[in-house]
Amino acid sequence: MVPVGLMFSCQGPYGALGRAMLDGAMLAVEEVNADPDQTVELQPRFVEAAGQNDRYVAAAQDFLGRQGLKHVVGCYTSSSRKEVLPVFEKYDALLWYPSHYEGFETSENVVYTGASPNQHVVPLAHFMLRQGYRRCLLLGSNYIWAWENHRIMRDILARNGGAVLAERYLPVGETRVGEMVELALKMRPDFIYSTFIGDSAYCFLRMLRARCTELGIDQPREMPVTSCSLAESELNQIGPEACGGHLSSSVYFSSIDTQRNRDWVAAWNRRYPGNGPSSADAEASYIAIHILARAVRMAGDLRPDAVLSRLGDVRFDAPQGPVRVDPENRHTWLWPRIGRSRPDGSFDVVQAAARLVRPDPYLVWEPLDMDGAGPVAPYLQLVK
Repeated sequence: MVPVGLMFSCQGPYGALGRAMLDGAMLAVEEVNADPDQTVELQPRFVEAAGQNDRYVAAAQDFLGRQGLKHVVGCYTSSSRKEVLPVFEKYDALLWYPSHYEGFETSENVVYTGASPNQHVVPLAHFMLRQGYRRCLLLGSNYIWAWENHRIMRDILARNGGAVLAERYLPVGETRVGEMVELALKMRPDFIYSTFIGDSAYCFLRMLRARCTELGIDQPREMPVTSCSLAESELNQIGPEACGGHLSSSVYFSSIDTQRNRDWVAAWNRRYPGNGPSSADAEASYIAIHILARAVRMAGDLRPDAVLSRLGDVRFDAPQGPVRVDPENRHTWLWPRIGRSRPDGSFDVVQAAARLVRPDPYLVWEPLDMDGAGPVAPYLQLVK
């Protein structure tokens, strides 16, 4: 029996995302435990963090200190991850972090199964530039995810003849977004890059769409909102009147047309019939659990050093496509895609990776300049 901590926020300002992540993890636990070829049986232990960093820290201390766990899957925001990291270092345990994030971090105590910046923000920036969009407004939640992603977007635009018109932030969970909406209407950028999360994002998109409709502005066409975090689990929170026409850069969408994904979507719908479609956040947790189980089985040992020593040997056929963890930086090779949201709560995939993309958390080898074919063209293709 392998005890595994699950540390998510199903309540609070980003509760819809936390619920999707927990559901993805639990579906994977059930699959691992039901698999006759698996010699590892997982025992999940869940703690609700409610979007509060101090509750994440308390959960980590309890899991690792009192209960003696060595593996925990959890956290969504980078602020929560950074708060708990010293606890994992103290107890020499592994955090399996299942969220897209801003990069510029590598830890011996973290395995990252979400997208790195070269797998979401770089493809998004180049996609928008190729469509002729140059003038950008940066709006986000006031913490490290937004700060770093804005910095990357600003750098790419500056290198390629684009410009940032303004950059503004609101506290995480803030729903008084009227000032941001009026700023967008005043500046009329070619596109908005939103790093709002949770309730802030939903309120902003609803109010922006309503104000644009009042003024006769075709917002999705004239001032599209782009994101590296918007997922299916959130579209229902926005509502059908405002959730369509937004661009999201992600590695997974529930509409991916492969047999593997269709099977997973069917399993998801059977297990969670009232929860809406699967999402990238759910899939990242699902991947983390399956890779953890395989690495433990190969190592024959729960100790983090033993598990990490076998991590590079693990291959997993994920819903997005076959994935693996890079043993050098413990980030995951993934399949970048760009989707356009629909009023029915799904996404149309408009651009997709033609091959598996190596994670580059520090943007060491990822070209940011669009010279000729540019860095995106070799591995992204338009989806008809």
